[in-house]
Amino acid sequence: MRKPRLMTPGPAPVPEEVLLELARPVIHHRSNEAKEVITEVTAGLKEVFKTKNDVMILTASGTGAMEAATVNTVPPGGKAIVLNAGYFADRWAKICKAYGINVVNLETEWGHPVDPQTVENALKANPDAACVMGTLSETSTGTGHPVEAIGKIVAKSDAVFAVDGISGVGAMECHTDKWGIDILCVGSQKALMLPPGLAFIAVSDKAWAKIDAFDSKSFYFNLKTARKKAKEFDTPFTPAHTLILALRAALKMIQTEGIENVWDRHRRLSEACQAGIKALGLELFSSRPAEGLTAFNVPAGLKDSQIRNALTAKFGITTVGGQDKLKGHIIRVGHMGYTDELDVISGLAALEMVLSELGHKLEPGVAVTAAQRVFIGKPARA
Repeated sequence: MRKPRLMTPGPAPVPEEVLLELARPVIHHRSNEAKEVITEVTAGLKEVFKTKNDVMILTASGTGAMEAATVNTVPPGGKAIVLNAGYFADRWAKICKAYGINVVNLETEWGHPVDPQTVENALKANPDAACVMGTLSETSTGTGHPVEAIGKIVAKSDAVFAVDGISGVGAMECHTDKWGIDILCVGSQKALMLPPGLAFIAVSDKAWAKIDAFDSKSFYFNLKTARKKAKEFDTPFTPAHTLILALRAALKMIQTEGIENVWDRHRRLSEACQAGIKALGLELFSSRPAEGLTAFNVPAGLKDSQIRNALTAKFGITTVGGQDKLKGHIIRVGHMGYTDELDVISGLAALEMVLSELGHKLEPGVAVTAAQRVFIGKPARA
């Protein structure tokens, strides 16, 4: 029996302290204790998101937050500019179409970052756009996008800037207020170290003005309703309050480490994994890799399923392949949340052995050495 090792870009590993919270007896979701926990975790989320804006908790996956952002800020027949650079960025467009919102698809080649200049040009050509929808970390390609630069451009317009931070927040530097992010969408199962089931949405005053300007057709994801209940330290519908209790434990771990140190740790883990991949003669897929996951091209002559299945069978390691048009072409390795240097080193060592057995020419230990050099050259902060 192999020890399971989760190295996917979500769900990510969950710490024992967090799992133990889920084993506690279930409390009533409208009790004073439940409301106190919501108050505490909301403050903690604001610290992680670097925002003073309203933050609300939704019982949903991160896509629920994206849908809430869409249907509440852009009325049917309105217009949104979608920074379409990957499988999950395209989800913004699909949600818009489901609600009768006109989409300006700003296409970027997968694996490349969005060019802020194209966003500025799109806004000039579409001054009636209500929202620009982008991504911090595109999970499908392992690409980080220049959200700070884009946010400064959108801030000069009447549009609001909605960002999918589902796999990025907690792994990558993100300053919601300073970067001009009006709506930030986050999921629980990535760098926040929880199982799936919760979504979080931060909303600026500029975004609330859009939301208050019309009556959204949403019911479950109605942000006006959520805001009203949030003022009572509550949620409009039954929350996954056992997960909220677990979130408190996860946030305490993040607060103890310090969010800036968390960002730094993810940066070092990512740089080390990237160095190890390149040392194996493999090619990174993204021209601007995100922190928290590494995507690389499948070497010629091999199938992604061969590599991933062998990693699971021999070492209990779970990774994921590509999605949509990248299916069979790339492998994605996660190193976000509850991960450290040894997770990356052992993962690279396992990859070395699997690739060697599959006939890929390499020098044993080359990937591990490359990663170690990154760690030795950039020690963790005290």
